[in-house]
Amino acid sequence: MFLTLFSCESKKKQPEPKPYKAGVILSFDDAYVDEWFDADKDLKKYSWKATFCVCRIDSIGAPQIDKLLQLQKEGHEIAGHGYHHYNAVKFVKKYGIDEYMKQEIDPMIASMKKLPFKVTSFAYPYGERSDELDKALSSKYKIIRGRAFGGQLPKKQNCYFNNSKIVFAFDIDNSHIHFSIPYLLELLDYAKKNNKILILCGHRPVKDVTANYQTKIETLEFICRYMKLNDMKFYTLSDLDNLLPQN
Repeated sequence: MFLTLFSCESKKKQPEPKPYKAGVILSFDDAYVDEWFDADKDLKKYSWKATFCVCRIDSIGAPQIDKLLQLQKEGHEIAGHGYHHYNAVKFVKKYGIDEYMKQEIDPMIASMKKLPFKVTSFAYPYGERSDELDKALSSKYKIIRGRAFGGQLPKKQNCYFNNSKIVFAFDIDNSHIHFSIPYLLELLDYAKKNNKILILCGHRPVKDVTANYQTKIETLEFICRYMKLNDMKFYTLSDLDNLLPQN
């Protein structure tokens, strides 16, 4: 006689990701506040939303702080980008993770909270990150953004929201080696057809490019027009937190 035993314990179900509409996150790094504010004037007609990742907060003048607060009031996000704008990976390798948090993260959080900015997202300077850094910053921020390095087919790019708090952005500065309008169109098309959120980053919006780390207003207009024609949604980095699977 054989006795077969069955376990009554069911497998723990993994939380389901929340449904969302195809869209784009436009994020900008550093402290080009005047240019960000001017770009907002040009792009208001598209009801756009952006995430401005600010570094060296204590070096920004009072008029620029007022502009950032106005952008936050209008629904844009102000995110962290480092107190000194250190390369996180290189700094940690030389001085350790605790010293990085002490010099780069803690003073940034204190200063931005005092001003006050509602900061729940962080973008790595230069886009360089590590698992160790992600772990250390996860208790401080809800969404952490790195950079997507490479020029591959859209379906192989990691610049789409993947139901994780660690996300990656494709660089739309004119000087970026893999940037072009045709490739950007491919990324947008893939997001639309596959119901994805495309994450993009730039630095200084300008009408005419004269140096590195500049994003043409024409490029931003192209993105906004595409989104309007294809009924896509603007997200900020912090919006992603509401879309993450809940345990």
